[in-house]
Order: sequence, then structure tokens, then C-alpha cells
Amino acid sequence: MKPHFEMFAAYNRWANERLYDAARTLPREDYLADHGAFFGSLNATLNHLLVTDRIWMRRFSGDGPVHAALNEVLTDELDELTTLRVSEDARLIAYVDNLDAAAIAGQFTYRPITNPVEITQPLGPALAHLFNHQTHHRGQATVILTRIAGRDACPSLDLILFQRQSGMGLR
Repeated sequence: MKPHFEMFAAYNRWANERLYDAARTLPREDYLADHGAFFGSLNATLNHLLVTDRIWMRRFSGDGPVHAALNEVLTDELDELTTLRVSEDARLIAYVDNLDAAAIAGQFTYRPITNPVEITQPLGPALAHLFNHQTHHRGQATVILTRIAGRDACPSLDLILFQRQSGMGLR
């Protein structure tokens, strides 16, 4: 299981780099405008992804920033958000790198923000959720990008492309 999660942590960083590079090509007003996505703007969508990654990492590790809302906007400056994203991706990779099979199979307990009741579950499926959630909202972000700037506005974020380029998941 650990190689699976290592691949997804590396894929997450790769996909985020590509997505943020594409976002940098947009005019600021388009980046901040409400485009009808679940969180409205590309900025709010990227902020949501960062905030939720931080929430999950705090649940997993007991360390990191505390957030009280899933729609919290940390910044509307893409350069600042990029710095925060790079840091969080590195933190996630380091966390996964330090896991062993027992930890992945082990239980952890947390309280969701939206319904603060105590939940205990295995770490592995919750890690899978974190990576799936990222993919879900990156898909929304690519829709915003292509809606604004056309089909070529964002490079492919396909996992199989990452696997071919990195060699991860091919062995």
C-alpha cells in the first residue's frame, strides 16, 4: 500500500504544479471571477484544496494550521497561494514517506468541521479520500481554466501521463 500512496503524493505535487502554472496565465480578474463552480472562482477552488489538505494533514499528523471552514480563502494572491501549496505538497510527501504498513492499516480519530462528531477509521482509506478529493476539485479547476482560455489552457493532469513521465506505478 505504501508505494501506492507515495505515487499519489508525488502525483498530487506534479498535478498541482501543472495546474498552478496554467492559472498563472490568466488575467487576475478571470482568476478571481465567479465562474459558477462549486466554490465560484479558480482562486476559491485552489484555496479550498489547500485548506482541506491542511485539515486532513492535521487530522493525520496532529500538526499544522487549524481551519474552521471549508471555504476559507487564505489569500487571493496566486504567488502567495503557490508558496503555501508547494509547502503543503512537500509536507504531504514527507508524511507519506514516513508511514509504514502498520500506520497505514492503523486507526485514527478526528472530528469533521461540518458535523463535529468523533469518527475513528483506518488511515489508508482516509488517505485515499484525500487524494481523490484533490482530483475532484482539480477537475473543477480545469473546467474553469478551459472555460476562460480554451481547451489548451491546462495541460493534461492524467495519472497515467504522470506514471509514464515519472516511472512511478509502472513496476
